[in-house]
Amino acid sequence: MLRFVCAFPVFALLLAGCQTPAPTDTANSSPASVTAATASQPDIAREIYHDKVLGLLIGSAIGDAMGAPTEMWSRDAIQFDYGFVEQLDDMVRAPSAEGTWKHNLPAGGTTDDTRWKEITIEFLRTQSPGQESVTDFATFIVNRYQQRIANLKATEGFDPKPYEENLMKMNFLQEWALIAKPFAEDNLLGYSNALHKFYGGEMTCAGMLYSPMLAAARPADPAAAYRLAYDFGIFDLGYARDLTGLTAALTAAAFATDATPASVINVNRSIDPEGYFASRLVGRSSYRFFQHARRIALDARAVELDPEAPPMEIPAAFQHLEPLAYAQLRRAFDMLDEANREVSFHPAEIYLIMLTAMLFQDFEFEPTMVFITNYGRDNDTVAAVAGAILGAYWGADQLSAEMTEQILTVNRKELGIDLARLADEVTAWLYER
Repeated sequence: MLRFVCAFPVFALLLAGCQTPAPTDTANSSPASVTAATASQPDIAREIYHDKVLGLLIGSAIGDAMGAPTEMWSRDAIQFDYGFVEQLDDMVRAPSAEGTWKHNLPAGGTTDDTRWKEITIEFLRTQSPGQESVTDFATFIVNRYQQRIANLKATEGFDPKPYEENLMKMNFLQEWALIAKPFAEDNLLGYSNALHKFYGGEMTCAGMLYSPMLAAARPADPAAAYRLAYDFGIFDLGYARDLTGLTAALTAAAFATDATPASVINVNRSIDPEGYFASRLVGRSSYRFFQHARRIALDARAVELDPEAPPMEIPAAFQHLEPLAYAQLRRAFDMLDEANREVSFHPAEIYLIMLTAMLFQDFEFEPTMVFITNYGRDNDTVAAVAGAILGAYWGADQLSAEMTEQILTVNRKELGIDLARLADEVTAWLYER
């Protein structure tokens, strides 16, 4: 039998978000003035910013790599093949446009979640800080896609492998370019039609893949980061665009030198430039996801064991955990299962799992990654988003040295993504314009 008690650390954090959301004074501010003023002089020492942006990149890549071997798997399948995942693991999976680009990458390999961080930094470096153009962003994606087409057309030889690789890289941007092109051309009808066919017309987590990197352009200013990401959320449908803005706002809040778990998580209450709280009939969907995450974390951490009850049965993969730790984790997983949507990459589910994991694990980096990876579903994206926020919060120096080295090495050697160089480049872009 299980009983419920208050677990103080998470309980104290959750109380900070219990009041009714207060009206925000940012809703009627001028986005242009706030954005430009914030970007002109980052109120963070350069070395601290660099540590945090490198933490964002490495943290996101760690989450991506931890989830990549079992992306979209059920928990039973994860336990059967990998047991209880606590570290980076080799992956046995075929390449795909959205997944890994090589067969059976070693531990530390990543997917499109990390590639979009690289693309966003490359785009930002074509812009002046504070003057980033969403039209330029759309054009940048179209140009990148057209280059991939040219590479495929230029492929020669009998060996099918180069053709397959170039086709896969073209397909990676295909859905995105079909929307970006009419947007860049100011073709409203074409853009609308393309948007409603994006990945079959599903509400996906598109903007959440790159919005943490946009937050690095507005460090420690959640309101400005929200506005920038919301404007750039041209691939999002419905409240997914609000989630894109909030993901950037959470990440930006984590850049503050005096950030606390409460100051980061309460962005869900305080930042609403587009007035979603005032929506008639429905209200703000993202806030309901936040409330649900708080309830799950609080209820799960309140579980305790009945000393008079027979010992509980613990699955083989979880037997190294203390019975209480397993009981609390199982409670959180069960409550998340009840809230699951049918589509694994639905942005609401990603946001709910991400917030639940961060709250349940008291903003600790590795335990949060472990929670998300073993829960399953679209675990590489969920862990990549949570890893970006917590990586920025803790900074690269506070992340596991072993996993950091593995991530840096594998991404550089196997995938051509140099995360350390990207951190240097975005820092120079913001501080040396």
